[in-house]
Amino acid sequence: MAELAKQTLVPRRKRRWLRWVIALVLIAGVATGGVYLWRYFNTYETTDDAQIDGHINAISGRISGNVIDIRAEDEQFVNAGDILVRLDPKDYEVALEKAEADLRDAEAALESSRTDVPITSTNTASQLKTAKSSRDDAAAFLAGSQRQLTAAQARLESAQALVREAEANYQKANDDEKRYKLLVDKNEIPRQQYDTAASAAAAAQADVDARRAAVREAEQNIIVAQTSIDQANQRITQADASIQSAMTAPEQVAVSEARAKSALAQVAQRKALVDQAKLNLSYCTIIAPVTGIVGKKTVELGQNITPGEQLMAVVPLDDIWVTANFKETQLTRMKPGQRVRVEVDAYGRTYTGKIVAVGGASGSRFSVIPPENATGNYVKVVQRIPVRINLDAGQNSDHQLRPGMSVDPKVYLE
Repeated sequence: MAELAKQTLVPRRKRRWLRWVIALVLIAGVATGGVYLWRYFNTYETTDDAQIDGHINAISGRISGNVIDIRAEDEQFVNAGDILVRLDPKDYEVALEKAEADLRDAEAALESSRTDVPITSTNTASQLKTAKSSRDDAAAFLAGSQRQLTAAQARLESAQALVREAEANYQKANDDEKRYKLLVDKNEIPRQQYDTAASAAAAAQADVDARRAAVREAEQNIIVAQTSIDQANQRITQADASIQSAMTAPEQVAVSEARAKSALAQVAQRKALVDQAKLNLSYCTIIAPVTGIVGKKTVELGQNITPGEQLMAVVPLDDIWVTANFKETQLTRMKPGQRVRVEVDAYGRTYTGKIVAVGGASGSRFSVIPPENATGNYVKVVQRIPVRINLDAGQNSDHQLRPGMSVDPKVYLE
């Protein structure tokens, strides 16, 4: 019996030891698998809060006008430079013609003002020379008139002296005639002697008249000479004024040059108005700035638009990227340049790309009303940070991706 019990106990111990070995192997296998599984899940980060992103180019008018032609509809593919909308150009054509006419007028005024500069310079030089010559002539004439006045005054004095002498002779001859008259009436002297005295008195009267006429002539000569002096003085004054005016030649030339500069500025201003008119006319044709798909079209034929009014939008499909909002706890080992695989919900297709940049702030900070945490009842919430992922070249060559599509990016950490 003892021997039988001993034989039964040995297999039982072997089975127990085998179970422990199997349990240890299973535990080691589970631990090894857990380690490998942990290492696998620790090699990437993923999120379902991600979408395709892209530019949306708003198309708007730069001028006001009436819509006369629309060449694009919603969901239509357009190339950069294609005409989308045309406005009525008539008003802007008239404005351009007016601006060009104003420019031609300003250019003519500029040519005239440029010609005035040498003309003014020449005229002022000639005016100065003429004024100096006129003053010299007037000065010579004044000197001659003054000599004439001096001579006339001398003649007047001489004539006045002769008048006094003639008057004295006439008085003597007149007195003699009166005495001889009394004597001839008494027959005390011959008649012939009286006649001689009467003739002498008449001759003396005539001499007085002649001398007085000479005095009047001398006085007239003095008046003429004085008038000549006054005229000469006036001519000198005028010549001095002309000289003074001619001496302002530099100022006059400067004024002419200033007019020319002003005319040149007017030409530049008119050219700018012409350029603006041409730009306004070109704005009557609204073209696509990029290649893409038209959307959100609101413009209609006959509509009067205003500057800045949005007419439609163009979405370029060649410039597409992924915006993924990762939790802040997922950014520990995430950095630009890491590989990314992106699964698109719409197609079940996987795209490849790389991280380009991590956002500068959490999404809540970019909201219209950022959260205010200084309230005393703060609850910590894990924030999400936007991460930009660019797709590799050629990944979207078929243009199937659209902004707003949901995706699941997987970032492989290094």
